[in-house]
Order: sequence, then structure tokens, then C-alpha cells
Amino acid sequence: MSATADHAETSPAVRLGFQPEQVVQEIGYDDDVDQELREAIEQVIGTDLVDEEYDDVADAVVLWFRDEDGDLTDVLVDATTYIEEGGSILLLTPKTGRDGYVEPSDISEAATTAGLSASKSVSVGKDWSGSRLVTPKAAKSKR
Repeated sequence: MSATADHAETSPAVRLGFQPEQVVQEIGYDDDVDQELREAIEQVIGTDLVDEEYDDVADAVVLWFRDEDGDLTDVLVDATTYIEEGGSILLLTPKTGRDGYVEPSDISEAATTAGLSASKSVSVGKDWSGSRLVTPKAAKSKR
């Protein structure tokens, strides 16, 4: 039992801020994604990731993006339409030297233009780096 608890504490999905019962939408899935990370996220949230066809609001978005996937700013703006205010986007890009590598300055510029703020960058696997981008929280009263 303690092995499971230890694993949960060190799970990359937990370190990235995913929590049980969240609805997490996945965008940009392809054959090259990190299956172990996907499975770790699904294990933490307790359900499958929802795909790009999901038409309700998600708590978070996992976005796989490669340099040849188009305009990152446009993709980030589109991704923000799927998540709750204050929600996060885990932007996953190939590591330096891998096909599809995206310059950190391009990520920073696209995030800023899309109205997102980067809270941290992490290594999430052998081939992928992650940037946790957060949407602004609207000023609203709590009931």
C-alpha cells in the first residue's frame, strides 16, 4: 500500500497539478506522444482524457504541439476556449534536438499573446518538455 502512495507523490501528473475527478481535454494527440504521461494523468484524474471533439468545459487541457503544427498562438487561443477561468494548459513540446522542437522564446511569446502566464516548465519524459500555462482568473465574488 505504501508503494502506491509513494508512486502517487512522485507521479509526473501529480507534480503537474492534475487532481482526481478533473475533466482534462487532450489536443494534438498523435503517435509520438508520451503514453506513460497520458496514463499517469488518467490514473490521477480517475477517467480517460477527453478528445478534441469534447464540447463542454474542461478543468485543464493537455496540448501536444510540434513546430510544424501551425501557429502556436492560434492553437493556445483556441485551447483557452475549452477550459474554466483559472484553468491550466499543459503545453507539451518536443525537447531540444527532437523533430518538431519549439523555441522557448516562441512559447513565451505565444503564451503572452494568448493571454496566458507560464507558471513553470518541466521535463515530462524522454522526448517531451512541458510548460504549465495558466488562464487569468476572473474577479468574481464567492458565494
